[in-house]
Amino acid sequence: MIPNPHVFREYDIRGVADRDFPDDFVELLGRALGTLWARRDARRVGLGRDCRLSSPRLHAAFTRGLLRAGLEILDIGMGPTPLLYFTVFHYDLDGGVQITGSHNPPEDNGFKMMAGKATLSGQDIADLRTMIERADFVDRPGGRVIPTDPSPAYVGFVRGNIRLADLARRPLRFAVDAGSGAGGPLAVAAMRALGLEPTFLLCDPDGRFPVHHPDPSLPENLELLVSTVREQGLDFGIAYDGDADRIGVVDKHGQLVFGDKLLVLLARDVIASRPGAAVLGEVKCSQMLYDDIAAKGGRPILWKTGHSLIKKKMKEEHALLAGEMSGHVFFADRFFGFDDAIYASLRLIEILVRTGQRVDELLADLPVTSSTPEIRVDCPDAIKFDVVAKVLAHYRGIEARGEGHRVIDVDGARVVFPDGAWGLVRASNTQPVLVLRFEARDATRLEEIKAEVESRVAELRA
Repeated sequence: MIPNPHVFREYDIRGVADRDFPDDFVELLGRALGTLWARRDARRVGLGRDCRLSSPRLHAAFTRGLLRAGLEILDIGMGPTPLLYFTVFHYDLDGGVQITGSHNPPEDNGFKMMAGKATLSGQDIADLRTMIERADFVDRPGGRVIPTDPSPAYVGFVRGNIRLADLARRPLRFAVDAGSGAGGPLAVAAMRALGLEPTFLLCDPDGRFPVHHPDPSLPENLELLVSTVREQGLDFGIAYDGDADRIGVVDKHGQLVFGDKLLVLLARDVIASRPGAAVLGEVKCSQMLYDDIAAKGGRPILWKTGHSLIKKKMKEEHALLAGEMSGHVFFADRFFGFDDAIYASLRLIEILVRTGQRVDELLADLPVTSSTPEIRVDCPDAIKFDVVAKVLAHYRGIEARGEGHRVIDVDGARVVFPDGAWGLVRASNTQPVLVLRFEARDATRLEEIKAEVESRVAELRA
């Protein structure tokens, strides 16, 4: 009945579409989510999908399942995940689901779900699996689909929210690469409504992603954007992932601005207007992020990776901003608290217009360190968490011997060495990989700790 139990993740459901999501299973999944919603008195929900070739099929099967629960479904059609989130807030819905493979390969797909205004995660996702296994479903009459286009409302919202009064005096020259993903048309509409006319790249959705993979956290996926910025002498460039909930930024020189540095820039702006604001980063972020938030008068919080986990923690801490290395940015300041790469790019543009400075100039005062991007090591889903547990145990043993190491286990193993350098090993919740990252005072020390930790991982996963 369940082709692959590993599709049930911590904060979404994801797998290879043709292998893991046959129509009968997807319909049962729709029935399970509809049952969960019905038992929480839900009546009106949102439904969207990205542009992957498998998404129309999954959408049709999932809709059949949801209708069995008697729900009124506002179907927004093809669009980015943040537009589905916006729909739930704008129309005050009881939940929502986006069919999307996000930044994963074209053959993948999945489901990001909401209960009320919160992201469905953890035990609730496990409960969906149990419902399917037990055929524990609710059937109610009255289900119907209402085609809905929330794009004009979204564009109207950002037009009233984003402040570009100085745009005429400080025009920006930049490029936007939507990666052939679902966010291109909405980004074009929103930017043009604000008087922006960047160089638009790959803004027509194509679920094959024929030019490059839509994951802006990887430098090889930004080559088109970088070459465009350099050849046209632009001020900066922006990229989105496949469902536009992750942003990538390159500066005037074509250098990738990692997610934690982007968060530094955004956090400074929020804290300046909201002194004492809590800002949340995740375990892969640089220590300089947390130090800078504190130095500017904010309250830094280090937390777990994962969009649903971060949104939940933001509510608990009343944080106004959060971000991940991968490019998820969550604004609760003047926004709804969900990750939206289009909105995040507009807030960045607002800062650049107001200050008249470039991205690299605004970040020039940060301390110089050597760091790696996210390093992804293939590791089967069945063993990846065990490998991380063994790494954690190894370095906890060193910590217990009093050799100056410190281990942070918020999410995986973040090992802080005696000189302040650190390395991270964590299991991805979305892919069969281990995610590693390293930071040190210089390139030589960086290579030392990277070699040590990587050799330990290789030994423990053998």
